[in-house]
This record gives sequence, structure tokens and C-alpha cells, in this order.
Amino acid sequence: MPEPGSYKRIGRLLVESGALSEDRLGMLLERQKQEDRRLGELALEEGWIEERNLAAALARQFGLAWDELRDFVPDGALLATLPPDFSVRFQVVPLHRDDLGLEVAVADPTRVEALDAAEMQARIPLRLRVTTESRLRALLDRIEGGRQMLGQVSADLKFELVKETDRGEEVLSMEKIGADASPMIRLIDSTLMDALNKRASDIHIESGAEGVLVKYRVDGVLYDAAEPLDLRFQESIISRIKVMSELDIAERRIPQDGRFKVRLGDKSIDFRVSIMPTIHGEDAVIRILDKKSIAMEMAGLNLDMLGIHERERARLRKAIREPYGMLLVTGPTGSGKTTTLYAALSEINSKQEKIITIEDPVEYQVPGVVQVPVNEKKGLTFARGLRSILRHDPDKIMVGEIRDPETAQIAIQSALTGHLVFTTVHANNAFDVLGRFLHMGIDAHNFISCLNCVLAQRLVRNLCRHCREPVRYSVADLREAGLPESYAERNFFIGAGCRECHGQGYHGRHAIVELVVLTDSLRELLVRRVPVSELKAAARAAGTTFLREAAVEKWMAGETTLEEINRITFVDQGAG
Repeated sequence: MPEPGSYKRIGRLLVESGALSEDRLGMLLERQKQEDRRLGELALEEGWIEERNLAAALARQFGLAWDELRDFVPDGALLATLPPDFSVRFQVVPLHRDDLGLEVAVADPTRVEALDAAEMQARIPLRLRVTTESRLRALLDRIEGGRQMLGQVSADLKFELVKETDRGEEVLSMEKIGADASPMIRLIDSTLMDALNKRASDIHIESGAEGVLVKYRVDGVLYDAAEPLDLRFQESIISRIKVMSELDIAERRIPQDGRFKVRLGDKSIDFRVSIMPTIHGEDAVIRILDKKSIAMEMAGLNLDMLGIHERERARLRKAIREPYGMLLVTGPTGSGKTTTLYAALSEINSKQEKIITIEDPVEYQVPGVVQVPVNEKKGLTFARGLRSILRHDPDKIMVGEIRDPETAQIAIQSALTGHLVFTTVHANNAFDVLGRFLHMGIDAHNFISCLNCVLAQRLVRNLCRHCREPVRYSVADLREAGLPESYAERNFFIGAGCRECHGQGYHGRHAIVELVVLTDSLRELLVRRVPVSELKAAARAAGTTFLREAAVEKWMAGETTLEEINRITFVDQGAG
């Protein structure tokens, strides 16, 4: 503990830096006498300073450097040279090791006894760098999460592997984690559990020269789950995943796809597996579909829940209530296209009309909607299923994805003959869709005639509400992003990283959309194959807001960061 006089010095440093006023310092000193607590802690509690102000003052007081460690990723190789519990036990994050010693980040440099003990255990001099408490906590959570994943799994963690027969029955195979379970089974099962806890949508297992990397995709972005594993474990890891997915463990030269289910308590979770050979061995990607969580998210799903701007929601609601035609949603894989279509269907779902969907796979179950799963192994393709659907007298049809000319042709004919068709296609933006269909050999006139609107979509990560903090951008950054230089005078926000967001600074995603409603003038321009610049100008005149503009609106509202909108949209996007 520091001497009482050092509290005053911290207060004086905060005043000198402009973070705290003299009046507030006086009030804090009076309160400190009554409560016997640290002045910095009291100032944070009052909301009069930010964590970064306190960290900078502490660093200055002790003659240390300070660093927000905004983009820092824990070094697995460095952590492996230290005792397993070193970071969490001593509340330090190892940054760098050289001949001069071990550089570590700390939030409180006054913990002299703990830091002396850490230095003794590391057997090397420590050099301190100060960071904020929340950032240190987020990094420690990340380190500890990775360590736990590689260690023993708690005795009460019980997975049940569920296998499906050809008749669709579920037969439980009681493969539980027990004392006699192999280390590889414990590793894979704990990886699955850790990914579920961190809201991951995918698990990537990649083999490289440095070892086997386990990564999670959270809110659309990959990050390392733990330090690399030794490459000699690669074959055992992939073999275990193949056994769970009922794939051929002897085949290592061609890609394989499979699936398995895991029951955890009362939850049944689907995992879709893809194995692919690489120069360092086989890699795996595991897609996670938590049905119970999805069902909870789907309860009461509507367009309001997607985060789309109110202006675009009004235009979209009008489009989905047309009596016939085609509503096309486009965007890359994982951009939320299917969720948007379900939100639209949920809004128009009534007992007066029959809605049928064909999907691969059926990810969400919607009451009152007939849902058909594609099964290509049994011959049920999108095209064959769509033909059968038309014989069931539907009013509205959802086709999960148009992948081939045959499906495209049937969907267009359905839209031309009095059905309202909802579907998706992979294209970069709303104006690339025509080229995609023409490439399939579709008649342009028929396609344009049936098309009501095209919705291009992306998902933007939301700033974590628990750790967002103000930031200003330089003129150079703004100029590079194609934004007004006057914004350099404004405060925006970034995510520092905390326990709630697992150190990422973001939590959850919302949609941004580019909705092009086809008017007669736009149809005429499309038929004439005019340049895209003319199409964009006409769409803008008809009320379209382009993706880049929608992303900038999210940033201006303090909901995301400049880095995030630059990641998912082009700077010149939307230029008419």
C-alpha cells in the first residue's frame, strides 16, 4: 500500500493532466477521509475521470510507461515459458521477454509484494507497463480461458453425443466425460464448451508450421482461443472430430463434410463439420447451431429487432406486403440474409395465407410455416423441392438460396405467376445481382419483370456498452475513410475490452442494408444495361441509402467504430 501522501500526488497529477478539477479534487479528499479508500477509485465511482486517466496518472507517478494495449494479443509461446497460473495469480500480463527481463502489464503498480513474488517465480527481473483495470481483466480472462480449455474439464461438465439414424430418430450414445476419458476427448469437449460460452458461431482448427491453432469466430471476426498446440496433436484432434461426425478417419486426401449433435443439459446443439486437407495436415471448421438459443432469439422476431434504420424498415415493410413478385436478399455468407427473411415472414405470417420454405438446413423453426429441408443425398434438391412446393398451393414461398439456373428459373416463374417469392443469392451489392442471374443464363426481361426489390445486407458489430470509451480520430484517418475533416473535433467511441465482451470491445451485431426498390424507370435502365453509376443515381433519387452511408450513420450514432465500418464497407461505396 502506498503512503497516504501519494493519494494527494495522484490527485495533483489528475488535475495537472486536465482530467480532474480542483473543486472535485477537494471533494474527493474530504470523502476519502471518511471512507478510507483510494482517491482514484472514488473518482472513477463518481464518473469524474476515465480509467485511462487514472492509468496515465499512476504511470507518471511511478515513472513508468502506460499502454491501452488496444490491439495486444497474448503471446502463447511466452506464456508457455511461465507457470500455468502465473498471470492470474499475480494479476500481470506478460508482454515481452528479452535479455533485460520480462515486461509485464499491470493495473496497480503499488502491489509491491505481489510483484516481488512474481519476479521471484519468473526468475527474471520484471519491467512494468501500466494499463487500465478493465483491459487487464479482459486479457487475464482470455489467458485463463485458453488455459482452462487445455486443462482438466470440471467433473460436472457432461456432454452426450447424439447420433441420427436414416429415419431421423435420435439415439443417445452415452459418451460422457469422466475420469477415464482420454485427454483428447477432454480437449475437444472443453473446446466446444468454451466456444459456446463465448457466443462463437464457428470453431476453426488450423494446422501451421507453428502448431495447431484453435480460433473462434465471434460476431463475424476470428480470434485465437488459446496458445498453439504442438503439431503432433493435429492428427488426434482431427480423428476425434471425424469420429464424432461419423466420417472416414482413414481418408486424408479429400475434403469431407459431416455433422454431429451434442446434448448439454436440456439443450440440443448442432455442429456442422468440414474437413479439408492442407500442406500441414487436415484443417477443420465446426459451425455451431444452438437450437435453444436460436429459438429464444427467434421468439417474437421482427424487422425492429435487426437494428435496421427506421427509414429502411418502412420501405422494406411495404415491399414484403406486395401480392406477388420476388424479394431478393444478397450479401456474403454469414451476413444475416436468412434471419432478415425470417423476420419478414414473421411479420406477414397469418392464418389466411400458406407460407412454405425450402432451406439447407432449416435453422429456425417458425410456427404456422411449412418448412422443407433440402436433402441432396436423397435427391431432394432446391429445384425438385420447389416444384413440389408449387403443387401445394402456397401464397408465399421462401427459397433459402438460389444456387443453380434450374432453381432460379422455377423461382422466377413462381414470381411471375402470382406468388410472392423470398430468396437469397450471393453477390457483393444490389447491382451485382443482375449479372449473377445473367451468368446463370436467365432471361433478363423475365427476371427484371418479376423483381420487386433487392436488399443488400451486412452485419456491423456493436460496441460493448460496458467498456466503450471516447476517442478522437485524426484528420489523416478521416481523410482516408472519405469522411469530413471536421469530424476530428468530435468525440466518437471505441471498445476498451472487458469481461462482458471477452476483451473484444464489441458485443452482438446489427444489420445495415441497401434497399433498391425497382421502379419502372429503374427497370428500364436495367434492361438498357446502362452503367452502374447511372443505376446508383436513379436508385438514390428513388430513396435508396447505400451500405457505406448506412454504416457511417451507425458510427455517428456511437453504436460502432470507424475501424468496423471500414472493415465491412468500401470507402467509395454509395457514390452516385
